[in-house]
Amino acid sequence: MMKNNNLRRSGAKIMANLILILGRLAYIMILAVINGSVGFMCAIGVTLFGAVGIAKVLGEPIALSYGAIAAFAIGCGALRGVLRYFEQYSNHYIAFRLLAVLRDKIFSAMRILCPAKLESKQKGSIIAMITSDIETLEVFYAHTISPICIAVIVSVCVVIFIGFISSWFLAVATLFGYVTIGVIVPLISSDKLKASGVKYRAEFSSFNAFFLDSIKGIKDIVLNNAGKEREEEVNRRSDILLSETKKMKHEITKASAATELCVSLFILAVLTIGIMLTVSDNLSVGKMVIGVTAAFGSFGPVIAISALPGNLTQTFAAGDRVLNLLSEKPAVMPIENGENIEYEELNVKDLSFSYDDKTEVLSDICMNAKKGEIIGIVGESGCGKSTFLKLLLRFWEKKSGEINYNGTDIDRINTNSLLSNVTMVSQVTYLFDETIEDNLKIAKPDATTEEIENACKLASVHEFIQTLPDGYKTKVGALGDNLSAGEKQRIGLARAFLRGSSLILLDEPTSNVDSINEGIILKALKEQKNQKSIILVSHRESTMAIADRIYRVKGGKMHEA
Repeated sequence: MMKNNNLRRSGAKIMANLILILGRLAYIMILAVINGSVGFMCAIGVTLFGAVGIAKVLGEPIALSYGAIAAFAIGCGALRGVLRYFEQYSNHYIAFRLLAVLRDKIFSAMRILCPAKLESKQKGSIIAMITSDIETLEVFYAHTISPICIAVIVSVCVVIFIGFISSWFLAVATLFGYVTIGVIVPLISSDKLKASGVKYRAEFSSFNAFFLDSIKGIKDIVLNNAGKEREEEVNRRSDILLSETKKMKHEITKASAATELCVSLFILAVLTIGIMLTVSDNLSVGKMVIGVTAAFGSFGPVIAISALPGNLTQTFAAGDRVLNLLSEKPAVMPIENGENIEYEELNVKDLSFSYDDKTEVLSDICMNAKKGEIIGIVGESGCGKSTFLKLLLRFWEKKSGEINYNGTDIDRINTNSLLSNVTMVSQVTYLFDETIEDNLKIAKPDATTEEIENACKLASVHEFIQTLPDGYKTKVGALGDNLSAGEKQRIGLARAFLRGSSLILLDEPTSNVDSINEGIILKALKEQKNQKSIILVSHRESTMAIADRIYRVKGGKMHEA
């Protein structure tokens, strides 16, 4: 993902968008807030009933007996524990359910954005988003929404209680303390923490991407003796990340210290006001004790809010990145209400394309292909051959011209129908950390063993797989590092044969194999041509030997040879 040191949205807007994701889980959040609010009041009640007992001793006319007061205090303590459990259970239930929902939304968004928009994004940064960023949002759902609501409800109830039972002077002083600790201090500290939090998340993402690239490319780093330089760069980026972490922790510590200082000052202020009211005979000692005790025990919820900015800065940065991806517009929108096709022929006329609407990659391209033909497209690297294949799959939208399947323009064909009829084998085949059989079944989940083996035989990879310890049950290893580039490419080709699409697009299918295997693969392709169309892209002239017709690409122009 591109680095962005500034939030595109305000904190309030991010919170609002994240809350909207709650949907039908909102009623559980309401239950959590109720449990939390009543639970905090019970916690306050433990000390408050103690104060009531003291007030009774001091002569305050209280109807409750000492036994009843003690029973209420014990009951509040027990109930507090039960309600706290249900509050935390509800919050974490919502959090983990929503994390699954968010991951599903991200994968759905990437599926639509892929491959056009994702080609330019760092894979490590995307991994950081679906792991650490999503997990960071757990703090918001489990430890942010409820505490804010609970703090407001508890504060209002305590202020009203102090006002009616003790003194409105004490109530106003307590309210001022709530506002200062729960609103003013967090706002001030949030402004200071925002920049450091966002920068930390950006550096974390960048480091993640660079480190993943280093792991993936470790073989090339060693072969080119570039280990020392790479290590120095990893250390440099690690130092930057550590520096940003220290800055953020320092600001969090300062904010926490400011909160503790304010709490102490307001407790002292409330006590002073209570004593002054008692000395001036405006308040009895018993009512003063009850009011001051209620105020002392009620700062917990607002302290919890004051501690939020330290976590919220990272939460907002993570939430902003996730929301950016979810709101990103795909380069091409899937077609769902168009036409379905059964491939017979392809006609391209006057096709032009540009990635940036300025420099044309392809210009006025014309070509055609029918079932039973192998069409060769040859040209130097970077001349637009691979781009042309992606346009045939509508990974990008054409700038002008026509791409017609069976006479139907590609922009009117349902995306699922198009991808069912056309398969592409790219230069780089990605293999999941599963068995070879599972990797092949991506193309056809219900494929039989015989179908899988036949496809692999056509791709000249069956004999190699048979030599492996577990045959088709062999795990390829993380990132497919247990296989060579040529072996991966042949498994990718086997996938295409297994899928059975009527049009196969092959982007440099023999670039990573030796001349013997190239000959075997080309022979297999030639044997398949009677059943389908094959468009074969390569910079090798030898690969074109099996082509029925050849198009040459140069300078964005295509001409039939």
